[in-house]
Amino acid sequence: MDKDRIEGSAHQAKGKLKEVAGKATGDAKTAAEGTAEKTAGKVQNTIGGLKDAVKKTVGH
Repeated sequence: MDKDRIEGSAHQAKGKLKEVAGKATGDAKTAAEGTAEKTAGKVQNTIGGLKDAVKKTVGH
């Protein structure tokens, strides 16, 4: 598994927690930051998945 997938998953989880905390406390800025971090984590995870697919195709 590519390190981007691991880090991306961690960012998604952290972003989700931040988003929920922001919504629970009524802090729109924290909620928005959490949403942004969660989205960035999804992108990083996707990139890691593509790298894994290329490695499997190339045979490394």
